[in-house]
Amino acid sequence: MIATIQVLVFLGLALVGFAVEVWALVDAASRRAAAFTAAGKRTRGFWRLLLGGGALAGFLAIPRPLGLGLMPTLILLGAVVPAGVYLGDVRPAVRGYGGGRRRPPQRGGW
Repeated sequence: MIATIQVLVFLGLALVGFAVEVWALVDAASRRAAAFTAAGKRTRGFWRLLLGGGALAGFLAIPRPLGLGLMPTLILLGAVVPAGVYLGDVRPAVRGYGGGRRRPPQRGGW
């Protein structure tokens, strides 16, 4: 019983980590390349490569029964670190330079 709970908790954490990695990768891919250099950060290609590798490692490390479980647990935890750095440091700096999804301006109305 306890082993089943542990597997489910770990599986949930792995899925949340993978979702964060994918979110960071999609956000980095949607930003303009010039915004990264204007903000004084590494290039967009660097972040896409780093975050893509982290998302791939996170996907391969998702444990069974939903995933393949090909990577050790430490890789799973380490794959979240670049996504956390991107979302905590790079994304706020780059967001000020435009790019990404924006809502279209509303015309007229209330």
